[in-house]
Amino acid sequence: MNITKVVIPVAGWGTRSLPATKNIPKEMLPVYKKPAVQYVVEEAMQAGLTDVVFVNNQNKRSLEDHFDRNLSLELVLKRAGKKDLLEEVLRVSNMVNIISVRQKEQLGLGHAVACAQEVVKNEHFAVLVGDDLIFSAEPAIAQLVEVAKTEQMPVVGVMEVPKEKVSNYGIIGGEEISPGLFRVKKLHEKPRPEEAPSRLAVVGRYVLPPDIFSYLEKVQPDSQGEYQLTDALHFLARENRLLAVKVSGRRFDIGDWVDYLTANIYFGLKDEELKQELTKSLKELLACSS
Repeated sequence: MNITKVVIPVAGWGTRSLPATKNIPKEMLPVYKKPAVQYVVEEAMQAGLTDVVFVNNQNKRSLEDHFDRNLSLELVLKRAGKKDLLEEVLRVSNMVNIISVRQKEQLGLGHAVACAQEVVKNEHFAVLVGDDLIFSAEPAIAQLVEVAKTEQMPVVGVMEVPKEKVSNYGIIGGEEISPGLFRVKKLHEKPRPEEAPSRLAVVGRYVLPPDIFSYLEKVQPDSQGEYQLTDALHFLARENRLLAVKVSGRRFDIGDWVDYLTANIYFGLKDEELKQELTKSLKELLACSS
């Protein structure tokens, strides 16, 4: 199983983050010194994935532009002798091969993945959700790719969430066949807590086979008129063809304001030049708010 392509759906409107995302894509909101989407692309790159397929809309060209050359900026940095910044800008523009396809209507994650079919063709591929950041020693998607290649099966990434939050996620039910590895028997999209088969939530990391597209064609729209990837994965689970890996790492949902702000603080505290002053400022703010 050779996996080189990663599909990153980024066409959504980011309504949870309004008004900040009125004219700026949610995925381009800065987290510390980078836009959120760059962390997702870097995760894919670190896992050996080389072709990034953005499922985009006409209003989000800035995502593609971020990974393109900016000759005017490069010239300014060169003339100013800002070698380190120039090298970083060039590194980003040469990071991966970017392919963009349009999702002309925003009809759910399943529909977004289906839009990439002509690019993916008959290959296995990864999917990373563009506003879900996961940081760990081993990239989250690499944890899935390793299992997919070893077991020769599709894989989804899961994390345990509090019971009161299961209704925000797709939740799996199944059996643990080895530590942290589950054979998925069923999936429930945003179940009520009392009906959830577990607290293991799908967290925006997938390795999928090319026949997922035929299952996506069978999916019916939900009450919001959207086509959910979870419903297509349910077909794989019914055929005993789906595994789930309990992903290790720290996760931030960029569409959640608490997670977004926490992610910025998380990286700020890792910067030795900022850590002392930032810690002091945070302590002062907490003292004032108590």
